[in-house]
Amino acid sequence: MRMQGVQIDLISAERLVRMPSMEKIRLILDLVREGTIVILETGLSPEEQSSLIEMTMQEILPDGFSGIEIESYPSKQKSGMFSRLMRGDDEYRRLTVIGPANQLKMIRRDRDLISAWISSR
Repeated sequence: MRMQGVQIDLISAERLVRMPSMEKIRLILDLVREGTIVILETGLSPEEQSSLIEMTMQEILPDGFSGIEIESYPSKQKSGMFSRLMRGDDEYRRLTVIGPANQLKMIRRDRDLISAWISSR
């Protein structure tokens, strides 16, 4: 029996740090192609994000995969709850939300809030 709804996968920083860049990008793209919303505890580097977008563009099909929607918190937060919790020098430490473009619509992004609308297929 197949459940109806939207699957959301939260991927920890510990898992991401152990993965090479291309493995990380492939994991994200494979999950999103299946309709999963992916939330990364830490963001991608600018190079990884560019590679993800480039690979996504190559896989878009007219009646199939429609691409991705991606949003992250701004990278260098000087104050606030998230910077106190993260306490690291990694400038890419930020929550990132990635999902299928036909299911995920970013409504608003502020310094400390990402608001998104998610539809089931």
